Amino acid sequence: MDDREMVDVATLDPELLQLQEVSSFAMKASPQLADELFSQWLSLPDTGRLVKSLIDDAKAGASFNASVNCSSANAAGNNPLPSLFPAGSAPPISPRSASSSPRVSKQRTSPSSLGSPLKLVTEPVREVIPQFYFQNGRPPPKELKEQCLSRVNHIFEDHLDGLKINEFKLVTKDICRLPSFFSSALFRKIDTDCTGIVTKDAFIKYWVDGNMLTADAETQIFRILKQSDCKYLTQANFKPVLQDLLATHPGLEFLQSTPEFQERYGIFYYINRSGNGRLTHREMKRGNLIAAMQHADEEEDINKVLRYFSYEHFYVIYCKFWELDTDHDFLIDKENLIRYGNHALTYRIVDRIFSQVPRKFTSKVEGKMGYEDFVYFMLSEEDKSSEPGLEYWFKCIDLDGNGVLTLNEMQFFYEEQLHRMECMAQEPVLFEDILCQIVDMIAPEREECITLRDLKGCKLSGNVFNILFNLNKFVAFETRDPFLIRQEREDPTLTEWDRFAHREYIRLSMEEDGEDVSNGSAEVWDESLEAPF
Repeated sequence: MDDREMVDVATLDPELLQLQEVSSFAMKASPQLADELFSQWLSLPDTGRLVKSLIDDAKAGASFNASVNCSSANAAGNNPLPSLFPAGSAPPISPRSASSSPRVSKQRTSPSSLGSPLKLVTEPVREVIPQFYFQNGRPPPKELKEQCLSRVNHIFEDHLDGLKINEFKLVTKDICRLPSFFSSALFRKIDTDCTGIVTKDAFIKYWVDGNMLTADAETQIFRILKQSDCKYLTQANFKPVLQDLLATHPGLEFLQSTPEFQERYGIFYYINRSGNGRLTHREMKRGNLIAAMQHADEEEDINKVLRYFSYEHFYVIYCKFWELDTDHDFLIDKENLIRYGNHALTYRIVDRIFSQVPRKFTSKVEGKMGYEDFVYFMLSEEDKSSEPGLEYWFKCIDLDGNGVLTLNEMQFFYEEQLHRMECMAQEPVLFEDILCQIVDMIAPEREECITLRDLKGCKLSGNVFNILFNLNKFVAFETRDPFLIRQEREDPTLTEWDRFAHREYIRLSMEEDGEDVSNGSAEVWDESLEAPF
């Protein structure tokens, strides 16, 4: 046998040889054992005769027929190949029963079942996995696409040249199922050349061929508002939408001459959880902004839309800011903020706010807080139990930024509260007593410290911060009004901020009505008087 033929034989997979005394599993688990057995098999006299016979047949040009060769071998004996083990001394394969042995249970369908020393290797069957990722969105099903095209043809049949921006609202509502005040934003997204016309083909290319039809509402709005080179939204991206809301909503007609509404009211507080002013697609999907937009589009009374678009909420925030901003430069310093809530806050907590630990100021003036910064502060102050509020104040109290509130940190802020009680001739409450109350209220995992997770698991966690730095609310909590308790139970869906804003709006409205009566005017909106808009 020449070297080339010997190499071909030696490089065969040992599993291809039917060594019945040794399991294929054992040979796979120990390749070295397989090589040794293979070498021993080649050294047997019967193996040499078999291989020599096959080589002679190949040199003579005879066709190789494994089944014939092995049948003749079977005629001479029951074992087609020379055995490595003496009769009756084959090693056991496993401690399992013979019925579960691989030699018994494994069915062979290859030529080796006919007694061939070689087993035919077949290609594995490839399972076709359907496509599950689509870079530009999943294509619409045929039936859905046909329904959409039918509605498109119906709307555009009387506008063969295309639709203008004031005619596009029907497409936005009927076909795209989006709030009507998204009409202008969608129109400009399709009309990239600024022709003032959107044709049927242009709309189909963007909405149907662009796979917008199968996307959810959050994804649709995110794609419409974002710039092509950005992966996030800023508040500037929402400005056209708020302008349309102001211009078209029946509950906001009286504000059409006051553009400060869309410029001064922030909607990122609850949905932009990172607080960086960049709203991601994930944050959009996790929030309830789209549901609030749909509600605002269907509800004529805008004050019933408590999330994001309530005029009452905007009015309360704006008036509070206007009261503190004595020079009306739309900036607030520490001395202004310390007057908030009738001097409710301590100097230490105000210093922490202006250190910008809980949130970086958008104001470009050193030591000054802008209107957007005040929105974040006020919403956090009046609704401390909300997740954004808990995170805001937790960062303030966590002096070393290690993610836990220690006893020393809480005592540092409570010391000023204790001093204020003494100055107001109130009976002081020692910190040890306060600490027991906080631990009973929060029930933290470890009594020596409080984590943000502990606070989020308790409905009364906002009161912990009131105890530490807001004396007015601390006293109010200790002497709670039964009327307020009953009010909370009647409508548990309202947040602390919703109730506060409603009370303040009524108070501010009554004060404004009183001022109008004293000035001899029955007009609520008197343009001759300086107003916070």
